[in-house]
Amino acid sequence: MKTSFFELFKIGIGPSSSHTVGPMRAAREFVAQLHSQSRSSAASRVRVELYGSLALTGKGHGTDRAIILGLMGEQPDEVDPASIEHKHNEVRRSRALTLNGTRQIEFDETRDIIFHLDKTLPAHSNAMRFTALNAAGNAIASDIYYSVGGGFIQKEGDELSPNVTRREVPFHFSSAGELLRIGDEHGLAIWQIVLANEACWRPESEVRVYVARVWKAMEECLDRGLRTEGILPGGLNVRRRAPALFQKLSVQNNTDPLAPMDWVNAFAMAVNEENAAGARVVTAPTNGAAGVIPAVGHYYQQFVPGASEGGIFQYLLTAGAIGILYKENASISGAEVGCQGEVGVACSMAAGGLVAALGGDNKQIEYAAEIGMEHNLGMTCDPIGGLVQIPCIERNAMGAVKAINACRIAMRETGDHKVSLDQVIRTMYQTGMDMKTHYKETSLGGLALNIIEC
Repeated sequence: MKTSFFELFKIGIGPSSSHTVGPMRAAREFVAQLHSQSRSSAASRVRVELYGSLALTGKGHGTDRAIILGLMGEQPDEVDPASIEHKHNEVRRSRALTLNGTRQIEFDETRDIIFHLDKTLPAHSNAMRFTALNAAGNAIASDIYYSVGGGFIQKEGDELSPNVTRREVPFHFSSAGELLRIGDEHGLAIWQIVLANEACWRPESEVRVYVARVWKAMEECLDRGLRTEGILPGGLNVRRRAPALFQKLSVQNNTDPLAPMDWVNAFAMAVNEENAAGARVVTAPTNGAAGVIPAVGHYYQQFVPGASEGGIFQYLLTAGAIGILYKENASISGAEVGCQGEVGVACSMAAGGLVAALGGDNKQIEYAAEIGMEHNLGMTCDPIGGLVQIPCIERNAMGAVKAINACRIAMRETGDHKVSLDQVIRTMYQTGMDMKTHYKETSLGGLALNIIEC
């Protein structure tokens, strides 16, 4: 276990963790390094080059705006979403920005953000090159960054950017099999294993506070999405549907035994409509899949007798353990493995987490997580117009319903099954590697190719 819960669940802004949050973090890190190396005072311009999926779908995902914000020193978890449009328009108007919040440089986004639609860099499809130029137009610094999914970034030649200083953990695991073994040997639930490991990096009280903060951010996002009407930005004229569904469900006499499924649909779509609007969301494990875990968590709170804050805590930590397995053994990047690495992983995480909240054992958790991914294998990432709207919003609703069903199947069994979670994680990654590039967040295939934009 090298990845922290704090890194997997990031509070940021929409519409994309890999195309918005990651590029913002990379831009901010680049200018921070310029400042630390005393080179920012010599910089008169910054040129940004985007490659692969970042170039092909960057406009629809707000990559250009995110990079401008990052160059200005903004952080995804702190920037006010309501201020973003004004900041962007001011840069466009003045053709200048305040680098890292300290000094103004000229910046013309039509000249200084270059979309290489026909070029990729070998390490990852989400690649960007930052170059600082002096007054004479000469490069004084240049770095390549990769946005590798879930808001994680990697500078070429470096390890993944860490948030904390790593220490040896008491329960190191790199597979689901190891998690189950540790649980058996020490009599621990998966959430307890994760908590013990996290407490080696930070005080346990800080871990508990952050988990609560993550859940609060999810709740606030969901509540906004249920109450905010209108048309989503981007040009597809997609209407927000969660508020109307919420209003209908609120006044209906819910004698329909499947009414909880309607609520789950509303919960998931509410979050992803907020994400599509560029609002505050939590990567879980990505922005494009941000609705699944909140929706299933709210299903637990609203429809499970005896639901508690402790259950939510166990739900999120267990989901985090499963997400870590995918992050470290496969990928959570739609540009690398398709949407199976986003909504598929979120479904797997939520399924296992729900079992934990309901008091299931570790074997049932592993089984539910396996089911959650097995039936999302091969799912492509083909957003129409490069916007995280169609099919992404409905896809989160489907992923949440699948997660609940996977939990129910697993909890009716003993936990013994033929396909292990480790095997399905390997299969997901192999499937992603075999998938044609057109189906991996390029908007060059699938629905994005066959649906005419209006």
